[in-house]
Amino acid sequence: MPITQLLENNSKNFPNKVCLVEINPEQKETRKISYKEYDLIQPTASSYFRREITWRVFDEKANRFANLLLHKSIRKGDRVGILLMNCIEWLPIYFGILKSGALAVPFNFRFTSSEIEYCARLAEVDVLVFGAEFVGRLEEIYESVGKRCHMIYVGDAPTPVFAEDYKDMTADMPSTSPNVEITDEDNAAIYFSSGTTGFPKAILHRHKALMHSCIVEQKHHGQTEDDIFLCIPPLYHTGAKMHWFGSLISGGKAVLLKGTKPAYILETASKERCTILWLLVPWAQDILVALENGELSLENYNLDQVRLMHIGAQPVPQSLVKKWLSYFPNQQYDTNYGLSESIGPGCVHLGVENTHKVGAIGVPGFGWQVKIVDEHDNEVEGQTVGELCVKGDGVMVCYYNDEKATKEVLKDGWLYTGDMAMKDKDGFIYLVDRKKDVIISGGENIYPVQIEDFLSSHPDVMDVAVIGLPDPRLGEIAAAIVQIKDGHSCTEQDLETFCHQLPRYKRPRKFILTDVPRNATGKIEKPKLRKMFGASNLVDAQNKA
Repeated sequence: MPITQLLENNSKNFPNKVCLVEINPEQKETRKISYKEYDLIQPTASSYFRREITWRVFDEKANRFANLLLHKSIRKGDRVGILLMNCIEWLPIYFGILKSGALAVPFNFRFTSSEIEYCARLAEVDVLVFGAEFVGRLEEIYESVGKRCHMIYVGDAPTPVFAEDYKDMTADMPSTSPNVEITDEDNAAIYFSSGTTGFPKAILHRHKALMHSCIVEQKHHGQTEDDIFLCIPPLYHTGAKMHWFGSLISGGKAVLLKGTKPAYILETASKERCTILWLLVPWAQDILVALENGELSLENYNLDQVRLMHIGAQPVPQSLVKKWLSYFPNQQYDTNYGLSESIGPGCVHLGVENTHKVGAIGVPGFGWQVKIVDEHDNEVEGQTVGELCVKGDGVMVCYYNDEKATKEVLKDGWLYTGDMAMKDKDGFIYLVDRKKDVIISGGENIYPVQIEDFLSSHPDVMDVAVIGLPDPRLGEIAAAIVQIKDGHSCTEQDLETFCHQLPRYKRPRKFILTDVPRNATGKIEKPKLRKMFGASNLVDAQNKA
């Protein structure tokens, strides 16, 4: 069944239970919004901006938006884009799109005007729902984008002249289900790849993939209606939303926190009594540094109810998890591996019972098959490095409007992830690196993740990225871009000495002390680093060699 049925079930079973809370610690609550005007999205008295809705209101708002789309002649198979920051309207709009039979097309809120235009054309978007933060960007491209799709504005500021107002239009729409027939095999959503290798690809998924993700998440983390999930990552990304699907399938509450400062995260988890935290590596690192430096004290927070912290979206240093568990010994931990092409998290996961294997991404997730193959598509044995492939109901249909790219990664139902991995003797999978990020130096394969994990254990290191720089003799050399913790002193020579513990061929030939850029989902932006340091440091690299 489609996940829209889960929402309707929750509306019937838990009609008056709060299901979504939006919190913005950086915005004071000063707006006076009437019950009638805002249709049961109620501001509550607090020092910062906070709103909440119940399951019944969630479902009614989704129905209103679905009926609006049908009123606008949007039909099954049409595409509706969402360009919003995380907010309490986001998920009801998403589900309204699904209920109408249209495809939901979430946009990265960091997209530039040209990227918005490119993705709108690629996905053939018929409607674009956007927030106040994007008015300027859309004004630049309205002549090209606005002419082919309806523009719907979500916000309190005056509605732009080129758009229609979401609240005004939905106010008079029926709050009952549109009763559009939806099957598991119908197309449901288009997600965009992170774009770390250039312009994003459009990833098409069916309804059965969304439902599969709900089941996998709940099986892995055991959500119940009593759990409260702290959701910080952007909802446009499959990771955040598919982890929230565990709340959807169980009827649990979720808190949408706008802000990633350590104090915000711990205060919100404490005040809202959150039981599950999903973090990205940089946020967990920031919390640990703040605790180490005495900027924050656990005595000021009530976190005993937190039962699980899990991380996904990028390789997780062993040292980070061990340090986290030293501060929070009663919490369970899990590593999640997934791709937008495999409907977010869960195709491989560590499992809360396998903390002794921290460093591995884990074992095949519930309902997933996994294999590791060589360059000839032969499955490898033992601790041999090869490309990780996954198979299950969560695998994408295709890259939308890109047959060539689809054929490169989909073979006989298997998704070729582009990630290099290996299995240990117990069957646990270790992510070695992205296939395209492997450094070949003097004929040796160097896997940056292994070096990054090692350098992350240095007490002065905040973050690290290892890339290949061109070298006339060796072809490439490994260069480590290292971000030092604030208030700590560490030199390139210190790091070079520390790396003497590594095999000689794995030691970085160059160290660059600067900030490590990461995108909204926590992934290191290595193409940006290669562009920044590849050419300008070529002479230095040659001299070092």
